[in-house]
Amino acid sequence: MREGDGGSADAPDATDADGTARQLAAVVAKPRAESVIDALEAEGVYDDSRSVGSWDEDGVAVPVTAPPETVEVREIVQQVGKRRLRSLEDHLRQRGWTDAELDVAPSSWAVVGSVVLVAMGEAPRPGEVGEALLALHGEADTVLARNGISGTHREPDVTVVAGEGDTETVHTEHGTEYALDLAEVMFSPGNKAERVRMGELVEPGERVLDMFAGIGYFTLPMARAGAEVIAVEHNPTAFRYLVENTVRNGVDGLVHPYRADCREVIEAGLDGGPVDRVVMGYYEASEPADDGGFVYLDHALDALAPGGILHMHEATPEQLVFDRPIERLEAAAANAGRSVEIRDTRRVKSHSEGVVHVVVDARVE
Repeated sequence: MREGDGGSADAPDATDADGTARQLAAVVAKPRAESVIDALEAEGVYDDSRSVGSWDEDGVAVPVTAPPETVEVREIVQQVGKRRLRSLEDHLRQRGWTDAELDVAPSSWAVVGSVVLVAMGEAPRPGEVGEALLALHGEADTVLARNGISGTHREPDVTVVAGEGDTETVHTEHGTEYALDLAEVMFSPGNKAERVRMGELVEPGERVLDMFAGIGYFTLPMARAGAEVIAVEHNPTAFRYLVENTVRNGVDGLVHPYRADCREVIEAGLDGGPVDRVVMGYYEASEPADDGGFVYLDHALDALAPGGILHMHEATPEQLVFDRPIERLEAAAANAGRSVEIRDTRRVKSHSEGVVHVVVDARVE
């Protein structure tokens, strides 16, 4: 038994001579921590009242309420029953932050693989915020402050505020693995439900065009569901991860990647002709063009077979949700001599103050 940490578990409950409670934890390799926590939560044995902690050089101890039956772990051990400080506020108060300082502390963040991604805002002493977030999320080793996205290739501006400073990681969502470098390519944690949904909507054998594939945000869940995906990405770094991720997820035979402008790929003619489904995951893909058409939307309709489904994302001012994206879609369809049936509308997340990220699903005849 390791002093202060715990040891191999013979029984679910144990106490030291002084009465200190020991509780169970599952030891796993640190790179697996994120996916193991998801699996333990699904099985109902993850104990979120305690912190994930370091165990050895490459392993972490994930707290559990009982030995898992469906999740492979290195071993089950007993840990001192140290209760989790339940919030960032708890950790910062322990570091002496005042109420006024806590008022401007970050209110949201996301764990992406081994990295915590946080909008720091006006918070004082970002380094202390970073250390507190690492204490809160034992499976992470780096904290990055998000400073915005800019440029044609939608490149992130981030700053390392705590931890090892390794910005390259592998993030797992519902079994899909995304390798990426958060200092080089964008990743929106708030789009998780939409990524999962796309994997549930497609049918095996469907032909799909992902016009703005990135590292495979939507491409990978769809291909894992059996769809054949033409994935187009212009950013060379994102494209490199897209190709790597298709191999990592075992779908390289179903994904046909192109590093190009999606409009040029469509104009050149898609192999196999028009597709059954088009995904437009770029916020500004529905913008009008100077000639009275639409910059990308016209091309999306050209690529879509009659009766096909279009998923159009847009960053829409609150007062224009969902009127503006639907009006644009109907206008583009009318220009092309086609009709539109709106199948679904969804609010994905807040994009910025007064602006909402929305998705419109439509059948186009």
